[in-house]
Amino acid sequence: MPLNNTFGPTGRELRFSDKIASINWIVVGFITAVCCIGFAMLYSVAQGSLEPWAGRQMIRFGIGIVIMFVVALIDIRAWISLAYPAYAATLLLLGAVEFFGRAGKGAERWIEIGPLQLQPSELMKIALILALSRYLHGLNLEDVSKPLRLIPALLLIMVPAGLVLMQPNLGTATILVVGGCGMLFLSGLSWKIIVPVVALGIAAVPVGWNFLHDYQRERVLTFLDPDRDPLGAGYNILQSKIALGSGGIAGKGYLQGTQSRLNFLPEKQTDFIFTVLGEEFGLLGVLTLMGLYLAILVQGTLIALEARSHFGRLVAMGVCLNFLLYILINTSMSMGLIPVVGIPLPLVSYGGTALITVLFGFGLLLSVQIHSGVDIPRSAANIW
Repeated sequence: MPLNNTFGPTGRELRFSDKIASINWIVVGFITAVCCIGFAMLYSVAQGSLEPWAGRQMIRFGIGIVIMFVVALIDIRAWISLAYPAYAATLLLLGAVEFFGRAGKGAERWIEIGPLQLQPSELMKIALILALSRYLHGLNLEDVSKPLRLIPALLLIMVPAGLVLMQPNLGTATILVVGGCGMLFLSGLSWKIIVPVVALGIAAVPVGWNFLHDYQRERVLTFLDPDRDPLGAGYNILQSKIALGSGGIAGKGYLQGTQSRLNFLPEKQTDFIFTVLGEEFGLLGVLTLMGLYLAILVQGTLIALEARSHFGRLVAMGVCLNFLLYILINTSMSMGLIPVVGIPLPLVSYGGTALITVLFGFGLLLSVQIHSGVDIPRSAANIW
């Protein structure tokens, strides 16, 4: 079936105007609302100024929203064709980080291409979703749990996760592994495989401890006892808890957060921006943001359930799962429920690659809905 013949649920070929009309503007509205919360928080942490964060983030959002719409209007069958090339190109970028990467906070995570700074590990989150979706699309339900069929999928997950760990970037590697394995589960992986693997993973924790970097071990120890070094390793999480607790029910008021404005709170524009929201708007502000996140995830799940093609369903579920992991890890870290890792709060934290990558993912989600009537034969994914 040629890629330029895109059909809707009624079997009629979709024109450009049909595609525009099919865009889920509710999702777009929720995404924009969350981003506006991010702009407001970045304006606040800069002492009531658009510079250096809020203004730049608005420009990035403008670029990202255009990319999102372009991705959404592209035929879903084009994305299944591009899945493996995109994965391979991103894998090369991850490898290039080892040789040409720019260091920051003890890790090499960025590469510079002209005036642009890219974080390939963020791009890999989307590339992995596409590649896994394509591979799993070509399998029958019974084949997913067959060891020989499962090995290629595990390699797709573990190779980039290993490269990310070498940077080192434990938080992103965790998202790649958990998100990838989550997609295997959603595609029908048998509990007979899941339970032993989870048990083996838990048993391997003491062994994994020996491979952690010193600062990563310190983060785990600090998580277990933040008061052991309140002015050193435990400072970040203690200040975050103080700020969140001081916000109470309704918060201190916009631009009135003392922990952030007096610079007690570290990384307030990135890792701990959730804490700034909690301090200034309290529990009500936090619940509002969580409500918007939940609305996006519900809409994404509905899109996945309505997709006709297995590839489309897997892409939609992968995007939603990746988004959920971002939220869970960042908020849990800010509240001291897990060790501190460098994972941004999606659509809110400052950062160009992370923002545009998330918007790209939502473009794929919207593409799945626009082309929900397109059926993709399993043979389109079988190249192994």
